[in-house]
Amino acid sequence: MTAPADRPQRWNRLLELLADAGRLTVEDASERLGVSAATIRRDFTALADQQLATRTHGGIVAGAVAYDLPARYRGSRDDAKQRIAEHAAALVDPAEVVALNGGTTTTAVARAIAGRADLPTSADHELTIVTNALNIAAELVLRPHLRTICLGGMARRESYELHGPLAALALAELRLDTLILGVGAISAEGGAQCRHLDEAGINAEMVRRARRVIAVATADKLTRTALARICPIESISTLVIDRHADATALTAIRDAGVEVHLV
Repeated sequence: MTAPADRPQRWNRLLELLADAGRLTVEDASERLGVSAATIRRDFTALADQQLATRTHGGIVAGAVAYDLPARYRGSRDDAKQRIAEHAAALVDPAEVVALNGGTTTTAVARAIAGRADLPTSADHELTIVTNALNIAAELVLRPHLRTICLGGMARRESYELHGPLAALALAELRLDTLILGVGAISAEGGAQCRHLDEAGINAEMVRRARRVIAVATADKLTRTALARICPIESISTLVIDRHADATALTAIRDAGVEVHLV
């Protein structure tokens, strides 16, 4: 039995191991610290409760620690959104340069990408993430098996997204393989849309720079409209959306040449 007084030292050691590896299993941590699996499970749960790590099945992965996120960004309890995130993450090639804009769905996708067990660990072949979302960058920078690039610019409080001339200048120097695009609304007629003109400008530049655009949206986004258009529907390669989406609206999107994945 490990004495309670040992707990702070044990947690510090777990965080050191997590910083080095990016992920830990119960078995590995138990063996390396010489304590029972039950103790490690309690430690993992405590670290997750303090937002020092993210709990996964059988282990933990590194998580954001620098600030207190609003509840909607701390982790999705929306089954549809989680299915969308995991499916979109699985579409990413581990050798790609992947861009993500801000939002709760793209945040869930970023976590799902970071949690993939097949990501390369070599610095010469690491997956590169480009984002204009401060919360995504702050979380992924803790993952040693990822290279994280955060665009500069002015920050929007509501979405943590950076926008403006500095972000546009940074994007002009980058090549993107895949963009995971979160939207405020999407339709065959209106394309991908968002609420704010400044965010739309940076998102549109991401679309222009990307070889492939994967839009991620819950079914309710098909019934909405938003102020600013990001791009026409033809600029989107794939739409990942939950299975409750309106069939008629999806038919129109498919007719425009978009590959639709229902999850």
